[in-house]
Amino acid sequence: MKAEDITSKIKGIIGREIFIYDTVSSTNTVALKLAGNTSEGAVVLADSQEKGRGRLGRAWLSPPAVNLYMSVILKPDVDPQNITLITILSAVACADALRRTTGLHISIKWPNDLMIHDRKLGGILTEIRTERKGILFAIVGIGININTDLQEFPHDIRDIATSTLNETGRIFLREEITAEILNEMDRWYKFLNKMDRKPLLDRWKELSSTLGRQVMVSTAHETLNGFAETIDDEGMLILRSFSGQVRKISSGDLTELR
Repeated sequence: MKAEDITSKIKGIIGREIFIYDTVSSTNTVALKLAGNTSEGAVVLADSQEKGRGRLGRAWLSPPAVNLYMSVILKPDVDPQNITLITILSAVACADALRRTTGLHISIKWPNDLMIHDRKLGGILTEIRTERKGILFAIVGIGININTDLQEFPHDIRDIATSTLNETGRIFLREEITAEILNEMDRWYKFLNKMDRKPLLDRWKELSSTLGRQVMVSTAHETLNGFAETIDDEGMLILRSFSGQVRKISSGDLTELR
């Protein structure tokens, strides 16, 4: 990918400065090192990752020249307790951008998975650095399977993963999808900085595949079962157990039960 093929389509501050690498350990690792000396909205892109990371320390398959591996550096003026909203807006931006560029009916599984036909197309990993006054910066890592053939996935994830190529039979320009995502992120980021959460939360709910379903959520301390009722103003999942108890969950590994 060439930076100018993306920056020529950029409309806001996110994506004006882009660093592109052939291979990195992970784009989040590089972005964490660059964040203190770059402008807000700077983006790290890589053609492949040697140690791509997903949530909960999971590895993210990152073959060269086919998919999107990207990290965005943000410096939001929000309280650390609202950081889940960064992931919320990033998921909405990715889902809307992918719907527009691919025609696929992308949905969002709480908190950060991009889904199509109950298979995972992509994911988001948000990492932050804080100080006493608040957030220094947030790194939003985005991995999306674009032009990977299903047969190239490891056997153990073929039934749960997919790509835009697998779903449509078409090869897509990664530059076009990248620019569309960055423009969507910029648009929703303005809402967040104004603390105008309602449009963002409403759109997330419209795109959600989780709400209204029976789910199992594994947190660091327990496993919970119940109905995913909604998300609150901070992006926390509201789970109603089968006994009627209501819980707020900030993070966890969610499985949608059939």
